[in-house]
Amino acid sequence: MEKAMIRMRMSMHDAHYGGNLVDGAKMLQLFGDVATELLIRQDGDEGLFAGYDKVEFKAPVFAGDYIEAVGEIVHVGNSSRKMVFEARKVIIPRPDINESACDVLEEPIVVCRAEGTCVVPKNKQRK
Repeated sequence: MEKAMIRMRMSMHDAHYGGNLVDGAKMLQLFGDVATELLIRQDGDEGLFAGYDKVEFKAPVFAGDYIEAVGEIVHVGNSSRKMVFEARKVIIPRPDINESACDVLEEPIVVCRAEGTCVVPKNKQRK
């Protein structure tokens, strides 16, 4: 089955709450981008996200964190594509050391998991 990954740093612009906490919806946005790539790889079309069956927020995300979002198609139907996603914190800022210090985490921290379904109409499937 197809797999895809995106990695990006959360910015101060992404911080929505006190303490530079990033809104959990940002993880769903990343999953949407991963889903789009998966559909392009699978079907040659961006398709449509039909809905999430399950979303679990496991740990907080802050501005400055590097998040790696991965996804995989786990079932291919006629036009539906069942997917699973996981977002992991892989790098964290270290303002206690100085304003530009960061650490790569030896063990990534899972911050969000989700399952969802996307659809690519038959007339748009090119593969």
